[in-house]
Amino acid sequence: MSYRVTTHSPAYTAQDIANAEHISGYDVAKVVLAVVDGRLAMLVLPAPYRVDLELLRAGLHADSARLAEEREFADVFGDCETGAMPPFGNLYGVEVYVDPALGAHREITFNAGSHRETMTIAYADFVRLARP
Repeated sequence: MSYRVTTHSPAYTAQDIANAEHISGYDVAKVVLAVVDGRLAMLVLPAPYRVDLELLRAGLHADSARLAEEREFADVFGDCETGAMPPFGNLYGVEVYVDPALGAHREITFNAGSHRETMTIAYADFVRLARP
């Protein structure tokens, strides 16, 4: 598997990552954590997108869905800076749901555990590794 790690000045939003990397925000995978029926879930979507909680709830046939609070997930991703988690929730026992729009891109870029590093890999490799 081929991948690229890039170091840049601190970037705290997915769109900031796109700007730092000089790429489209649609090529950046943003991680959003939600609580769906009481369980933590990792949502992975293009940087410009927003989470529609009602659509999420309906799509997962859930009774409830809300954005997670930092205190609910900070300890789960203890080896990552808060807000810089890579989209591999499966490595932390967190279910991963990916917006299909990311599949339109050959490669995706995402936080590599810190606000200063990103990783770029082929989308097909991401799916194979993350098992969304």
